[in-house]
Amino acid sequence: MAHKRKRKRVSLIDAELSMTPMIDIVFQLLIYFILTFEVLDDIAHLDVYRPAPDAEQREQMETPNVLRVVIYADGFTVNDRQMRLPEIERTLGRLAALDRDQTVLIMATAHSRHENLIEILDLCAKVGLRNLSVVSMN
Repeated sequence: MAHKRKRKRVSLIDAELSMTPMIDIVFQLLIYFILTFEVLDDIAHLDVYRPAPDAEQREQMETPNVLRVVIYADGFTVNDRQMRLPEIERTLGRLAALDRDQTVLIMATAHSRHENLIEILDLCAKVGLRNLSVVSMN
C-alpha cells in the first residue's frame, strides 16, 4: 500500500518591503555628509615662486615717492611740513600734474575731525589723484 503523503502547500505571499526606513537613512546620511563637508581652498595650498629680479632690474627699481598728509585736530602736515588747505590744494595740484598715480598716504589721528579727512579726500579727487591710502593713527 502505497501511502500517499500529503504535501503541504506553501502559499507565496507577496512580501512588501517598507521604503520609509530606507528613505530616512538616506536623508540622515545626506545631512551628515552636507554638515561634515569641508571645502578645500586649492589656491591657499599652491606654492608660488616668483623669479628673483635681475641685477640690472634691481638697480632700476626705485622706491616709490609717497606724499604723507597727516590730519591733526588743529591742522594738517604734508611730509612733516605744516600747511593750510589752500597750500595743500596747490601742492596736490602740482603733484597731480607730474604724476596722477602718485601714492598719497592720508593719516588721521584719533582726535582729528572727519570733516578734515573728507576735505583732503575731496582735494585729491578734485586734482585727479587716484592712488590714495587712508590710515588711522594714535
